[in-house]
Amino acid sequence: MPLTVLSVAYPFAPVGPDSVGGAEQVLSHLDRALVRAGHRSLVVAREGSKVAGDLFPVPAAPGPIDEDTRAAIHGRQRRAIEAALRDDAVDLVHLHGIDFDRYLPPPGVPALVTVHLPPDWYPEDALRPARPRTYLHGVSQSQHARFPPGAPVLPPVPNGVPVEALAACHAKRDFALCLGRICPEKGFHHALDAAKLAGSPLLLAGEVFPYPAHEDYFRTEIEPRLDRSRRFIGPVGFERKRRLLTAARCLVVPSLAPETSSLVAMEALACGTPVVAFPAGALPEIVEHGRTGFLAADEREMAGAIRAASGLSAEDCRAAARERFDLEDMAARYFDLYRQVAA
Repeated sequence: MPLTVLSVAYPFAPVGPDSVGGAEQVLSHLDRALVRAGHRSLVVAREGSKVAGDLFPVPAAPGPIDEDTRAAIHGRQRRAIEAALRDDAVDLVHLHGIDFDRYLPPPGVPALVTVHLPPDWYPEDALRPARPRTYLHGVSQSQHARFPPGAPVLPPVPNGVPVEALAACHAKRDFALCLGRICPEKGFHHALDAAKLAGSPLLLAGEVFPYPAHEDYFRTEIEPRLDRSRRFIGPVGFERKRRLLTAARCLVVPSLAPETSSLVAMEALACGTPVVAFPAGALPEIVEHGRTGFLAADEREMAGAIRAASGLSAEDCRAAARERFDLEDMAARYFDLYRQVAA
């Protein structure tokens, strides 16, 4: 039977095919998969989002994201959720934001929360919601093991990427690539230092969101390390991201956080590009050391891995992505979970 799913995004970032954040990308993929499969997709997300289903827009934050701004936007998010539930017979609410506990729907319709970040980054009471019929799940085994006792946790659903859409024919070039949100926990300054040690050009693509900590990080840790060979190129859409990932010698993921997944690492492998990463969180579940990339303990090992990455097989990387990270597999698992939770 067709389902009606109300997906609720983090209200401070737009959702769409060119989203920067992993949670927004997963929501966007599920929204389109629901519509393709004949289900009804409703999405509460920041204005300007591009969705396949019906959008219930929330106004964008007017300036820096401080506590007053958060409170105002959370209020508007709650009203948008209430409007969607009032206007449609919703089978399930699926929440993706780190601040989901600030706008849980009223009791009634079952709610599923995808916890995209490390569980200890959430308030402890958020992971034990008092709202009835509210369930949590993660996106990797390493993250699943970090949930606190007593949390209503279902088995994880690993992320996926559009493997076939990422296939492209671009010649390899001699540069390493970093891609993602520019913020302290992503550790991109380590990648810049490692690339310099390796004597390798590096392109850093991504967006600096208007949080004071992110802007300070870019100004103090990223800008001073940029030069003619290591450049910041800003946000990139899907087509340019695919070209860069396909042409790069390797993708560098120098995260300092216990990553729950890494969509960009999966995308790189789908493009035939090995991944050089610190072994943070779930990254060892994604990178097969010596086959589809290298796991490095520090900047010096990372520099050596950047130099060695061109010796790995592009076809091995693509085969791993097809076997392990296909988007259709992820969507099918979510549809099964939706039916389970909605029943």
